[in-house]
Amino acid sequence: MLKNIKKRKILYIITKSNWGGAQRYVYDLATSLPKERFAVAVALGGNGILKEKLETSGVQVITLSSLQRNIGLAKDFSSFIETFRIIKKECPDIIHLNSSKAGFLGAIAARLYNASEVRGLRRRRKRSKIIFTAHGWAFREERPWLNRLFIGFFQWLTVVISHATITVSETTKNEMRFPFTKNKLITIKNAIQKLSFLSHDQARKELAQRCDTPTNTFWIGTIAELTKNKGLKYAISAVAKIVHTHKKPVVYFIIGSGEQRNELQTIIHEHKLEQNVFLVSDNNAARLLPAFDCFLLPSIKEGLPYVLLEAGNAASPTIASDVGGIPEIIHNEETGILVPPRDSNVIASALLKFTQDDKVRKRYGEKLYNIVKNDFSFKEMLEKTIALYK
Repeated sequence: MLKNIKKRKILYIITKSNWGGAQRYVYDLATSLPKERFAVAVALGGNGILKEKLETSGVQVITLSSLQRNIGLAKDFSSFIETFRIIKKECPDIIHLNSSKAGFLGAIAARLYNASEVRGLRRRRKRSKIIFTAHGWAFREERPWLNRLFIGFFQWLTVVISHATITVSETTKNEMRFPFTKNKLITIKNAIQKLSFLSHDQARKELAQRCDTPTNTFWIGTIAELTKNKGLKYAISAVAKIVHTHKKPVVYFIIGSGEQRNELQTIIHEHKLEQNVFLVSDNNAARLLPAFDCFLLPSIKEGLPYVLLEAGNAASPTIASDVGGIPEIIHNEETGILVPPRDSNVIASALLKFTQDDKVRKRYGEKLYNIVKNDFSFKEMLEKTIALYK
């Protein structure tokens, strides 16, 4: 019977091909859909890790040569034309859009494609269903108010012209309060499959060899893109207070890549933390989580970050900013510690608490593990997404 069922064609479109939360989301869905029911293609900008992983997994990848995150009228118009041509060539049943730029351009291109499929009173084929996933709203980022207004309008328009919008947390859903959006939004929380980790000693040995640092002190870890939204300068300032004011010999690893790398190196130098704070690149960073006595996510803006689910999977004692969907994972003083964004003093106080109380850290880590295991099921996430594809 299954041999006679026509596969549904899914076209995922995403702006960047680096390895962040949105890219992890696309990869997990693209590689987990039942192959007997779905044919999958992913259109993306750049030649990053996402592209490599998808190709290794046998997923069809289409490169959008002009698609980029920054706004540029000429390139954005080229990206729109290129996106429309890809949609027309692939004839997808479902167009699943991810990230702000790909979301807006893709939604307009998909609507134009659907309109072009109508001839007189006859429709040549069933129209493509347009789904947008909001991993967070760009209008919530730190930008000049006019830019936020401009971006907010286009994100609202993306939601309105899509048939459905997935929000990855209830907070993300509630942040879209604009007209004509209420019935468009559905929350499907991010989730991960079980991960494999190095042992505590193996992970410490690997990082210690890379950074020439002792293994017998308190280790703090962050896994994040090196961007402004991650609030990393506030974490570095907090570590400076612990090292220089409180005289605690801690080590802080920031694992990731991004445009803020040089700026963060400068901040590390200004705080005289060259022996305490290290920027590390690793394409499989999650396996190193057991190395850390504490995991820290000092973000300014988030949707529902995968890295906290990974930290929970590793039972890592966690400190995170009280923004976005983070409180849906980190319950303050229960599964971790929530801190206000941009507040180095409070971050430092939370870190000091963890350095002084092993029992509290262990208890928080165990409770975080249980909540991630019980409340963030990848099977449920996949089933709800497939249901939306019908």
